[in-house]
Amino acid sequence: MLSSGIGVLFQGNNFLRLLQGLMVSLRIALLSMLLSAVFGLFLGIAMNSKKGWVRAVCRTYLETVRVMPQLVLLFLVYFGAAKHLGMNFSGELSAVIVFTFWGAAEMGDLVRSAFLSIPAHQYEAGCALGMTKMQVFFYIMIPQAVRRLLPPTINLLTRMIKTTSLVVLIGVVEVVKVGKQIIDASRFTEPSAAFWVYGAIFLLYFAVCYPFSRAAALLERKLRDGN
Repeated sequence: MLSSGIGVLFQGNNFLRLLQGLMVSLRIALLSMLLSAVFGLFLGIAMNSKKGWVRAVCRTYLETVRVMPQLVLLFLVYFGAAKHLGMNFSGELSAVIVFTFWGAAEMGDLVRSAFLSIPAHQYEAGCALGMTKMQVFFYIMIPQAVRRLLPPTINLLTRMIKTTSLVVLIGVVEVVKVGKQIIDASRFTEPSAAFWVYGAIFLLYFAVCYPFSRAAALLERKLRDGN
């Protein structure tokens, strides 16, 4: 029974379809992460603004994103935009919008923390050397912030990759959806197919996310030892 179940993975182009579904998940996660990094940088700078109302708006945005489940956001964008705004977003575009909305908030908080962790005397030393505020920001603050940002940014990427499994609920044919299609097609002929298909999906996610997790741990250790 088990041997016949694992055979379902390699019938026809089933395994290739799983890989193609994984590529859809990665495409959504990587594009969302790229946009999150861009918007998160500006948000993180705004979070450190001296203007109280700017910090309040940024904090409200961050807390709203953190308490709102990503699945609810997906439904709001995919179904809500079509019904109330007349805008028919595709499943993939809806996913990118939601994950960018979520990722930018998380990235902004990471940027804020990275800048706050830089000792104030480094900024003062740059000014004492005759550098302008902009020069201090670009040549002293940003390089140090980037070093501090790399490990948590990679961790955020792995979280985003795993969270893409939610997009199956708005019709995106990613790796979990492909797996369900394979299982449904062999439900009566190979009852144990679900174990092997979902096991294969687990291994695919692991193969993608584990190197990122190890890279984040190594970077964090290297940066800690370097300091």
